[in-house]
Amino acid sequence: MDDAPKWVIQLDHQAIGCLDLRPMGPLWRRSASELLALEGQVELAVAWDRPTGDPRELSEIPEVRLWHLHADQHCPWLPLVLERRTGQLSRYVAMVVPHDFHAGEGIRFHPEALELWVTARLMVLDRWCHSHGLSGRRRLEQMASVLGFVLDRSFWILIDGAQYPAPP
Repeated sequence: MDDAPKWVIQLDHQAIGCLDLRPMGPLWRRSASELLALEGQVELAVAWDRPTGDPRELSEIPEVRLWHLHADQHCPWLPLVLERRTGQLSRYVAMVVPHDFHAGEGIRFHPEALELWVTARLMVLDRWCHSHGLSGRRRLEQMASVLGFVLDRSFWILIDGAQYPAPP
């Protein structure tokens, strides 16, 4: 079996510089169930030229982080479809969550920031799945697990009991 991602989204300097989400178009046009079927099959290939000797990681470049923050808001399902085995999900989360990078240890997320992002993303994606008549909790639990979280069943019980105002 080929472990290569099924979808590679090319992000060039121009798209990143103007917050262009059009490279996401092939995914954006998919239904929610089609997106869930792509779980773990998408790679974001960032092409960002850096001057020789620039030691920064991509997640330390403000323009690259801003594009990812923009995508995080408009494509809330993106973490579910990103490839996980080679670190695509972790690299993506590093774009939107404060962290430190250590040459020997790699990415070390700020624990509270990561916990807040994961919790918020679980809530958003659970509601997104529910609004499309889909069950995604197993996938959400797997996504959280890749980031070091094991969900207690009481989390879903609390979410299921949440109250929302009636629509206008």
